[in-house]
Amino acid sequence: MTAESTFDPKALGTCISCGFCLPACPTYKLTGDEASSPRGRIALMRAIDDGTVDVFDAAAREQGSFCLGCRACEPVCPAGVPYGQLLEELRDAQWKGRRLPLRVRPLLLVAARTRLIRLLGRVRRHARFTAPDTAPEGGDTLMLGCFERALFPGVSKAAASTLPGVQVPRDQGCCGALHAHNGDMARGEQLARELADRPGRIVSTAGGCSAHLAVVAGRSRVVDYSEALLERGLPSGPILVDGRPARIGLQDSCHLRNGMGVSAEPRELLEALGNYIEIPGAGDCCGAAGTYAVLRRRDSRRVLAEKMAALTELELDYLVVVNPGCQRQLITAVRRAHLYTRVVHLSELVAMAQARQATDE
Repeated sequence: MTAESTFDPKALGTCISCGFCLPACPTYKLTGDEASSPRGRIALMRAIDDGTVDVFDAAAREQGSFCLGCRACEPVCPAGVPYGQLLEELRDAQWKGRRLPLRVRPLLLVAARTRLIRLLGRVRRHARFTAPDTAPEGGDTLMLGCFERALFPGVSKAAASTLPGVQVPRDQGCCGALHAHNGDMARGEQLARELADRPGRIVSTAGGCSAHLAVVAGRSRVVDYSEALLERGLPSGPILVDGRPARIGLQDSCHLRNGMGVSAEPRELLEALGNYIEIPGAGDCCGAAGTYAVLRRRDSRRVLAEKMAALTELELDYLVVVNPGCQRQLITAVRRAHLYTRVVHLSELVAMAQARQATDE
């Protein structure tokens, strides 16, 4: 990227305007408007880079905000356009200083303060830290999601209990995904490198964090919880509800599926835990999309509406998620719809199965 360019010229030049991305894009599905598609937004980015459109133009800012950043366009793109990177560069230019959305500011402030994150997690009692002298050189490290610690502390507890030998170091902060996705790429990379400057692999229970860390640290250094668990073998099941195998569905994490290519692994685990039911559109965004549900609540609910209609028909016992943003979004939506379906993280369901097996023995 040159000093004059907002975007990486190589990444921007990759798009061949074929249109394969259109049917995969949630906002294009909502509007049918070419401007609200990846191809349309890339045309906008090119206009910004050649000076035809100002980066702070109202229409440009609307598209920078309206995009969910789900990256569903990437797997279907024959040219391999790194659209997620381009979107981050657009927001990096648009969301600076006083232009940063007000609702995002406190989230970034909290995430940047490691001591505050640790305090929130300690109050909520997430997974216990392991002693430094017990950590084997090059072993797996469980990364504690910053807001996951406070919102869903049971996730890290379950992950630590079901991954024998995993370490939970005390000196870890935010991975930087929240910053990178919200207009501060430099800070996002810095925080990720601080986590990556330790030996061994990083195991994450948050799809968005995994994808961000993999870009900075390398894919071989970052694994999702489902990948780490499968290396140790399939969990024992099934989980029974009223004497029958539980009906279980999965909501993919967009970044985990589209950025890391992890989608089969959670399904393989869930098939061992009960009667797995594939949800129509499970790979489509639930509308949480990091801070999207905070910034654009109405559009977030519009994205979620079709999925909720499918969930109502399926009558699942458990809806499994692999990302804390999805978990918060779907817990709220399921409650609002008065469904008896319970929303849980994959690690929580695996821990539940292990606990029941121990009881039966």
